[in-house]
Amino acid sequence: MESVSLKEKDLTVEELLAGAEKVGQLAEQEALEAESKATISQNVVNLIKETQISRMMLPKKYGGPQADLKTFAKVVRKVANYNISAAWLTYLYPLHNMLPAFLPEKGADEIIHHGGLIADIFAALGKAERDGDGYRISGKWSFVSGINFSDWVGVGVMIQFPETEKPVYCLPMLKTTEVEVIHNWDTFGLRGSGSNQIIADNVYVPMERILRIDQAELTRRPPLEEYDTDYPFYHVPFFPSFYLGFGYMALGGAERILKEFKVLTKKRVRLMDGVRESESPRSQRVLAEMTTDFHIAEGLLDKYIDLLVDYEKDGCKTPPSEFFAIRTKAIKICVDIAVRALLTLGGGALYKGGPMELFLRDIIAVATHKTSLYEDAVAAYGKDLFGFESGVRG
Repeated sequence: MESVSLKEKDLTVEELLAGAEKVGQLAEQEALEAESKATISQNVVNLIKETQISRMMLPKKYGGPQADLKTFAKVVRKVANYNISAAWLTYLYPLHNMLPAFLPEKGADEIIHHGGLIADIFAALGKAERDGDGYRISGKWSFVSGINFSDWVGVGVMIQFPETEKPVYCLPMLKTTEVEVIHNWDTFGLRGSGSNQIIADNVYVPMERILRIDQAELTRRPPLEEYDTDYPFYHVPFFPSFYLGFGYMALGGAERILKEFKVLTKKRVRLMDGVRESESPRSQRVLAEMTTDFHIAEGLLDKYIDLLVDYEKDGCKTPPSEFFAIRTKAIKICVDIAVRALLTLGGGALYKGGPMELFLRDIIAVATHKTSLYEDAVAAYGKDLFGFESGVRG
């Protein structure tokens, strides 16, 4: 058991960003090793903890700095400037570590005071069987990012409670010592995320460690009479706020792509005409257009956060599909920037192991996540715009 002493420390935005830079720089130094081992290292994970980034979204009640959503986004973007796999976990660890804030107090106290990191998988693929005051959970889940270094894992399950008419969407929180980890993460992008498979077989989970996702989504509040009304995650739509980081990972990666493109173009002379490419209208135009597109993506994500923060003030009118469409449009723009940069640079950018390869692959991998699929998003948003129910969560 990793016992921790929780003391409140108000970290500044500058301190968190300085920590993010350290995490990113270390992850970039170890990028090829992470590619080989299909996971970031314990060194990077330790730094995510030491910089307090893993605890940045914890409520102040538990000693967390309780950073706001904009600060959270800046931290993710900063790490993504250096390594998107590391940004993936720099985003997910603090995000998952705030999940106990939606549990009954007894469950939240147990998990948070234990310390350690939390992984999760929302796909409702598990089965639950009533056993006394809790449930026994079984199932198999893939794509469990960060499981290699986590002490807890939330798993998606539909549970039929005695008081509910039909099964409801839940996230029981299991100890990772109670599940089997199958190391099957072998992809061409986001390799460092270590998103392996887990199997749970008849694992007992008490009620206080079962997060009612249906209630968190409906009320945006914890199951408590008294709670911190200033806590950022208690006033925003659950899923759109939970998915915030995907867009900022893509944005941070695109920012690095632009930097690499500029550096490589300055050095480049085309053999066919001997013109230095930085002096050619061809690449000048491409860089200008990509930079302008980057600002569009940046503006979309600023709009996304504003809609989150103002959600209740605006009467909770923004549909989940609008968040989905805005976020995925920004990600799509970042993918287009990365692809265009590669195609403009030509064959010299094809060599393995360089920043162009790693960032292009990882940005595309971010865009393949089920919450980043642009075609799904615009189809859903179009339904809502015409008054039909889209059925998406954000």
